[in-house]
Amino acid sequence: MNSSPEQLAREKIDALLTAAGWVLQDRGALDRKAALGVAVREFPLPAGTCDYLLFVAGKAAGVIEAKKRGVTLSGVAEQSVKYMVRLPEHLARWDDLLIYDYESTGEETFFCNRRDPKARSRRLFAFHRPETLREWLHQPETLRARLRVLPPLNPRGLRDCQIEAINGLETSLAEAKPRALIQLATGAGKTFTACSFSYRLIREAGAKRILFLVDRNNLGDQTLREFQAFQPPGAANRFTDTYIVQHLQSQRIDRDAKVVITTIQRLYSMLRGQDLAAEEEETSGFEKWQGEPGEPLPVSYNPDIPIETFDFIVTDECHRSIYGLWRQVLAYFDASIIGLTATPSKHTLGFFNQNLVAEYPYERSVADGVNVGYEIYRIRTHVTEQGGKVETDAAGFQVPVRDRRTRKIRYETLDADLEYTARELDRSVVNPNQIRTVLQTYKSRVFSELFPDRSGEWLPKTLIFAKDDNHAEEIVHAVREVFGEGNDFAKKITYRNTGEDPKALIKAFRVDPFPRIAVTVDMIATGTDIKPVEVLLFMRDVKSEGYYEQMKGRGVRTIPAADLQAVTPDARTKTRFILIDAVGVSETKKNASQPLERKRSISFNALIEQIAMGRRDEDALSSLAARLAALDRKLGDEDRTRITEATGGKTPRDLARDLLDAIDTDRQQAAIEARHGAAPTPDQEREVIEELADAACRPFDNPATRSVLKDIKQKTDIVIDEITIDKLTSAGFDMKQAEATITSFKTFIEENRDELTALQILYNQSPGRQRLTYAAIRELVQRLTDPPHHLTTANVWQAYKRLDAAKVRGAPVDEQLTEVVSLVRFALGQTEVLEPFATVVEQRFNLWMGREKRAGREYTAEQEDWLRAIASFIAANAEIAPRDFQEVPSLADKGGILQARKVLGPKLNDMLDDLQGALVA
Repeated sequence: MNSSPEQLAREKIDALLTAAGWVLQDRGALDRKAALGVAVREFPLPAGTCDYLLFVAGKAAGVIEAKKRGVTLSGVAEQSVKYMVRLPEHLARWDDLLIYDYESTGEETFFCNRRDPKARSRRLFAFHRPETLREWLHQPETLRARLRVLPPLNPRGLRDCQIEAINGLETSLAEAKPRALIQLATGAGKTFTACSFSYRLIREAGAKRILFLVDRNNLGDQTLREFQAFQPPGAANRFTDTYIVQHLQSQRIDRDAKVVITTIQRLYSMLRGQDLAAEEEETSGFEKWQGEPGEPLPVSYNPDIPIETFDFIVTDECHRSIYGLWRQVLAYFDASIIGLTATPSKHTLGFFNQNLVAEYPYERSVADGVNVGYEIYRIRTHVTEQGGKVETDAAGFQVPVRDRRTRKIRYETLDADLEYTARELDRSVVNPNQIRTVLQTYKSRVFSELFPDRSGEWLPKTLIFAKDDNHAEEIVHAVREVFGEGNDFAKKITYRNTGEDPKALIKAFRVDPFPRIAVTVDMIATGTDIKPVEVLLFMRDVKSEGYYEQMKGRGVRTIPAADLQAVTPDARTKTRFILIDAVGVSETKKNASQPLERKRSISFNALIEQIAMGRRDEDALSSLAARLAALDRKLGDEDRTRITEATGGKTPRDLARDLLDAIDTDRQQAAIEARHGAAPTPDQEREVIEELADAACRPFDNPATRSVLKDIKQKTDIVIDEITIDKLTSAGFDMKQAEATITSFKTFIEENRDELTALQILYNQSPGRQRLTYAAIRELVQRLTDPPHHLTTANVWQAYKRLDAAKVRGAPVDEQLTEVVSLVRFALGQTEVLEPFATVVEQRFNLWMGREKRAGREYTAEQEDWLRAIASFIAANAEIAPRDFQEVPSLADKGGILQARKVLGPKLNDMLDDLQGALVA
C-alpha cells in the first residue's frame, strides 16, 4: 500500500531525528532514560495527544507537531502551544512548561525556544542534537537573551565607522534579526571590526563558535593574521592567546575552536563528506561563480557537523553566488548571518532582508582620510578596441601557435585571413604588440604626467590585472622587456605559479622594494591588503560591478609615509592612486563609487574662491572635499595648527566632512523632514539643501581662512598634467558602429515595408490616420530582433543619439514596445525629433484636452484622472479596449469598466476610439 502524506512526513521526521541522535519510541514502549534524547510518538497530554514528546536526560523538554508536506507552519506553532500550557503532575519535566517547540513536515522545520525574549519561531534545516538542548537547559539565559544585555562597547582603538558598525550589529542581534549586513568601504577595517564584535559575542554573549567565510584560501590566511594580531581593549592577551582560531585546512573542525575560518567550497565538501582539491579554494568566487546558473547545491544532514555547530556566520565580501547557488550551505546552520561588504549588490541586500545596520561608503572614507581618492587615466589602442587581422598571401603564412596547457609553440600555415575581435584578444589570440603599446605608453607617461614629482628612479608599485594565466605570462615578459629590467622587477602572482610561492611573492610586493610590478588574474584582485600600490592597470574588462569595485579597492589603502618610502624611496606620501584603464572597464560599468575629485581641471585656488563667491553645485563641493582630505594627510603639526586657528578649530578633514554631509542625500532628507515633515514642497526642499551647503561653505567666506589654506596648499601640493593621449585614441569607432546600426535599421524597414502590418500602416498611411494595434507592434519588434539584423529599440535609439544628439530627446522606456513607433516615424522623416512615445502621447493628450475645452466639454478632476490613466495605457500599448479595464491593474483598481462608465458616461467606447486616434495616429 502507498503511504499517506501524513505517514510520509512522519517517516522523514523519524529519519531526521535519528540522524540527529534521538532514540525513537512508541508510547507503549516508553523508556525515557534509554538515551540522552528520546522522542516518544503519540504521547497523550492533558490538552491532547502530541505527535512527539521530547525527553532530554529523562525529563520532558519539548514537543514536535508533525504535518504533511505542503502545510504552512506559521499557524501550527499556535497549535503546539496548547501542549505546552499544562503537563501531567507525575511527568518528569525540566520546567513547569515545555521549553522547546518544533513544527515539521519533514521538508520544512520551524523551532521556537520559549525561554527566548519575545519567543519567535525560526526555520531550521534539521533537528538539534539532544546534547545541545541539554546544554541550553543548563544555561540560566538563552543566547538571544544575553544579546539584549551586552555591556557598552569600549571605543578605544576603533574608528567612528567601526563603532557605528558594531553598535548597529548588536542592536540588530538584540532584536533577534537573523541576518545583518555591514557596509564598510575597502580599507576601513572590516576584518578588524569583525575581530572586535567576535570577541564581544564570545566573551560577553557566550557564543559557542563563530564561522568566518572568506572568498578564497589566501584571504583566510590574511584573516587568521588579523585575529592573531588583535588585542581587545583592556585585555592582557591577544585574541588567539585566549581563544583558538582555526583556519580549516582539513575536513575536521576543532571542538575547542571559537572561530573557524574557511571557504564555502570547503564547508560544502565537508557537509557532503567529500575531499576537496587544494585548487578549489584558490580561485575567487567572484571569478568562478559569477553568473553561475543552476539550482542551489544539494546538502544533506551530516551528523558529524550538526546544525548548531556555529552560533554566528560571518560572510566576508563573498561573491553573490554565496546567496544563490551556495545558499543552502548557509541555510544548513542554525546561526545568525552577518555580512561584511564594501559594495553591497541588490542580491546581497535582498539576502540580508534589507537590514543594512551600518553604511560607510568609499566617498566618506576618502574625506575621513581612511582611504585615498583615485583618478582614471584612459589608454586606447586600435587593437584593444577593434581587434585585428592576420593577413595571408598566396603561398600561405605560418604563425606561431601556443598550446594553452603545455605552452609549447608550434607553427601552422593559415589557409585564410585570421580576423579576431577585441573579445578574443589575449584569450584565443595574443598580440604582443598590443601589450607592448599599452606598457610603453605607461612607461613614457608615468613620470611626465602621472607622478611628475618623482625622481624617475622608482616606478610606483603597480598591479596589473590580466585576463588569464597565459595572458599574465605574456604581460610579465613584456614588462621586463619594455622597462629594460630583470626578473625581479616584475612577477606573475597567480595560482599557477611554479617554482615560486605566491604567498611569499605577495609579501615581497607588500614590504620589499622589489618587485615593482605584480601581474595577477584574481589572486590579489579582492581582499588582499597591499597598501603601497599606487597604480592599478586594467588589461582586462570586468562585467561584475561588485568585482570591479573590489579590484579598485586594491589601490585605495592609505599607508604611513615612512612605510611607503621604505618600498618607494622617492615617494612623499600617498594621497591618491591612478587607475589606468586600457580596456574600457571604467566606461562599460556604472561604478558604485565615483571619484571624489570631479573638478581636476580647476585649480585649488580658483575652486576655493568660487565657493567663497557662492558656487554650490555638488561637483564643486565634492572636489573641494577631496582636495582638503588629501591636503590633511600632508600636514605637519605646525600647518595643522595654523588652519585650526584660522577656521575656529576645524582641520581640513573636518571641513571635508562638512562639505560631504551637505551633499549627502540621506542627511539632506533627514534635515528636510525635521523641518517640514514628510510632505515638503520642492521650494522647501531646495531651501534646506541650500542652507546645508551654505553652512558647510561658511568657513571659506573668511578671507584669512582662504589665504592660509592657499598658502599651505601651494607649499605642499604639485600640479598634475592629465593631457589625453590623442595619438592612441581610436577615433570614429563608435560613430562607425552607430552608422552601421542606422543603415541596418533603414534596410530592415525597406525590406519589410510591405510585409509587416505596422510598417504598412506607418509607411503608407498619412499621420493622423495611422491606427496601430499592439499585436502589430509586437510583431514588428520581434522581427527587428531576429537575424540578420539583431536590432533592439535601445541600440537603434542610442545610435541616432550618437550621430545627431541635438535631434534626440530622452531615452526609450525599457520593455515598452511602442517606443519602436517613434523610431520608425523618425527614420521615415515623419517627425523632426526622436523622443519617447509616452512624451508624444502626453503632448497629444494635452492638445486633445484643449480641443475638448474649446468645444465646451469640461471635465472634473475625477474624470481627468481617469482620462490620464487611459492615456498612459495607450502610450504603452497603442490601443485600448473595454476588456482592458477589467484585466489591467492600473484600471481595474480604479473600479474597472463599470466605474469608468459611471464617471465618463455611457459614450465611453466612442471616447476611447477618439482618444486612441488622437494619441497614436
